[in-house]
Amino acid sequence: MAALPPAPTAIPTATATGTATITPSAKPYPIEPSATATQPTDAYPPAEIATSDNQESAYPEEQTNTPPPPPTPTPIPTIDFAAVKAELQANGQDIGYTKIGFHVSVGGNTEGLEDWMRKLDAAGVPFFLKSVDNAEPIYFAQELMKESGVPHTLVFRKAAGGTKFNLPNYDLPPAVAAQEHWQLHRDDFPPELDPNYVWLETINEVDKNRSEWLAQFAIETAKLTMQDGYKWAAFGWSSGEPEPEQWQEPAMLEFLRLAGNNPDKIAIALHEYSYLVEDIGHIYPYKIGRFQELFRIADANGIPRPTVLITEWGWTYKHVPEPEPAIADIAWASALYAPYPEVKGAAIWYLGEGDTFGNIADETQRLIDPLRIYALTNYFVIPLPPEQMPINPEQHQP
Repeated sequence: MAALPPAPTAIPTATATGTATITPSAKPYPIEPSATATQPTDAYPPAEIATSDNQESAYPEEQTNTPPPPPTPTPIPTIDFAAVKAELQANGQDIGYTKIGFHVSVGGNTEGLEDWMRKLDAAGVPFFLKSVDNAEPIYFAQELMKESGVPHTLVFRKAAGGTKFNLPNYDLPPAVAAQEHWQLHRDDFPPELDPNYVWLETINEVDKNRSEWLAQFAIETAKLTMQDGYKWAAFGWSSGEPEPEQWQEPAMLEFLRLAGNNPDKIAIALHEYSYLVEDIGHIYPYKIGRFQELFRIADANGIPRPTVLITEWGWTYKHVPEPEPAIADIAWASALYAPYPEVKGAAIWYLGEGDTFGNIADETQRLIDPLRIYALTNYFVIPLPPEQMPINPEQHQP
């Protein structure tokens, strides 16, 4: 794996203060209750996290042999996100939300997912949701979004049907492969989904050794998807890919310019996993946080930072941590992603079914309610566009 080049010098962020009630894991996360949820700081760009004063615990009491009574619904906290946003913007800053969401599919365990969506939508907090082969949860979120106007980020991918849906035909010229592959996905797009609201991801974990071929494929696909009125997410790179030099090849830079100039229509799909349950920040920023290298290269080439969708995020493909350390990891990742408005969110793997994925759907389902509470009781103070967060991975060290 090639080493990342030194990041440009940047003003360090302030120490994070005030987060949800969390018992620190191996990497303690600083906590300090905020007396006033709407108090901006004057550091640039600050990484302060504000919480509501009536924060409730995200975790149930330890179970005994007697089944506990059904939990009472947790009320929406008293943070007025719209008021906070207005006050911060009046002071030259902006509000950042928790961007961690979920990856769903067919089957699995999604109990509580609709409530998570409803509660965040009602509070005006955008959420991130990715689904493979199952349009129903995306449709539910889409209709919420149409009613409320909250800018949720919704991603759909068709995978059933074999390799032809998941990867392009590398044996064809890239433009021809793009035309064939796009027609396949366009013709199979669920009719109930609205392409004005839903991103379509068509390929997954591509061959990084074909980066220039893939760039040419992506340029042609992007032109076709925009022509047909769709929002398209390219690549679906595996965690730890591609190498920095591959972003800087001629066709790839051309695609980055196309994506950077069309942020509402073209995105780059990345996967960021630690591959370790016990260490979310393992060799950071080479796995989690690798998106920063893409932005550094875009900046260096005078290209607007492209829209990024982290369509798979987490620890391993079979397991997630227990809720308490998982939320501590999510708190760190939320602070990492919040200052970058181009990063629309990250989908926790995984609430769907699959014989090779163990019990991960049940493990991940236990994170739905704690994540709901965390997202509703925290916000981040970030730069106000067009100001941008400088790229300096050191300021986000876990």
